[in-house]
This record gives sequence, structure tokens and C-alpha cells, in this order.
Amino acid sequence: MILTALTQTEINDFATKWYHNLDIHVPLEDYKSLLVDEALTLQFPEGTFTGFDGFREWYEPVIRKFFDEVHTIKEVTLTSVAEEYAYVKVIVNWQASIWNPPSPKSERIVLDAYQTWKVVRSRITQEPVIATYIVDSIKYAEGSAKL
Repeated sequence: MILTALTQTEINDFATKWYHNLDIHVPLEDYKSLLVDEALTLQFPEGTFTGFDGFREWYEPVIRKFFDEVHTIKEVTLTSVAEEYAYVKVIVNWQASIWNPPSPKSERIVLDAYQTWKVVRSRITQEPVIATYIVDSIKYAEGSAKL
């Protein structure tokens, strides 16, 4: 099977779907079609996670901790493309509310996350899937609550 190189349009559509899913807290199983089966590496501020079990370890607590999430894509740039993969730089504005008991009120986190993704084409579906997801840095907005 010959795989074709991923396009900017495919990556843009994929990023839009990815962040929409995070905003609405889709069921964990919905991510199986968005992540590689093997050799998945995810590096978030909370730590580094590997494989789908690692994604589960990250995802289940964060959807219980953060609410009213809004991800707004600021930039999605293909930086390197080959037949087998694409490296992508992503800048996303993330806003979420968090409540830390026993605080009487929730707080709002507002930040820009600078990320690097390695995206490959699924050999099963031919659709883009994440192989590596790294949060390179974050920049908080003035007055934002902190992670």
C-alpha cells in the first residue's frame, strides 16, 4: 500500500476535530481513531505518557478537572512533510475553568500552548493520526489562573 503525504488541509481539519473533541470531552474510545496504535508519545505539562493507556491516564483526570473548555487554533504549520509523516507546529489558545475545593469559586485558565506534533497517515483508515504530541511551552495571559 502506498501512502500519500499529508496535506495542509488534512492537518487543519484534523486539528479542528482534535480540539473540538477536547472541548466537548468525547468518550475516550473516540480517540482511538486519532492516535497511532503503537509508539504513541504524549508530552503534556502534567507529564509524559506513552501508548493509548498513557493517553487514558492523562485524559480521564483532565476531563474531571477542567470544564467550559475552549480551544481556539491560532496557527497550524506543516514544518516537514514526507510520505510517512508530517511534523506540525501548532499554537492554540486554551481557556478552561477549574475548581479547586474548598475554594468558593472557580478560576479561569487562559493560555497559548505552543506544540509540536508528528502526524502519520493511518495504515488502516488512511486518515491522519497523532504519533507524537509535545507541548513545547505555554504562555499565560495576564491574570490567568495557573495549572
